Amino acid sequence: MRAGQARPRRGLAFVVSSPSGGGKTTVVRALVSRMTGLRRSISVTTRPRRPGERSRVDYRFVSRDAFARLRSHAKLLEWAQVHRAEYGTLREPLLEMLADGTDVILSLDVQGARAVRRRLQDQAVLIFLLPPSLRALQARLVRRRTESPEAIRQRLEAARNELRQLAAYDYAVVNRRVAQAVKDVQAIVTAERVRLRNRTHAHAAIKQFTVQPGRKQA
Repeated sequence: MRAGQARPRRGLAFVVSSPSGGGKTTVVRALVSRMTGLRRSISVTTRPRRPGERSRVDYRFVSRDAFARLRSHAKLLEWAQVHRAEYGTLREPLLEMLADGTDVILSLDVQGARAVRRRLQDQAVLIFLLPPSLRALQARLVRRRTESPEAIRQRLEAARNELRQLAAYDYAVVNRRVAQAVKDVQAIVTAERVRLRNRTHAHAAIKQFTVQPGRKQA
């Protein structure tokens, strides 16, 4: 790289979390469909595939043995056990997209979000989708018809614990209506893309507009 030449822009990792049933998957898909330069990270999971889900589109569904091999060979940027299933983010595809300047959006639980922040530091932007209330969240889980009453009770208890971690996030968006929640998160992505942080490309952009002492402006 030549002296004074701006380094390529680093991509940002936008992490969207919410309690189970909070709408993060729906919001993330909508954002990817309407924003350029934003790609979705597809998580690896050991949980059973739900009706209508497609491998490598919704998740990468793998066996527990395959997941254990990914962990032991350091192939995962982060991983966590959630509701008796394991979830993880493949390291190389994510880091390659970020290095190419592509912004990536991830749907992760609280554990995964904190792990991404530890590893990516200021490249990670954490966004929490809040349900309007726990009662509203319970109604959404019941309508989904994928969990037993006991499973729903466990997910609501997990939601209470996750909400206590809200201070670790950069933004909180209340998901009353999906369309508005998508607009709110889109505004966050747009703002973060132009935010001046301690990044080399930002400093290079500023430098080219700085008039050196003794020189005349054109």
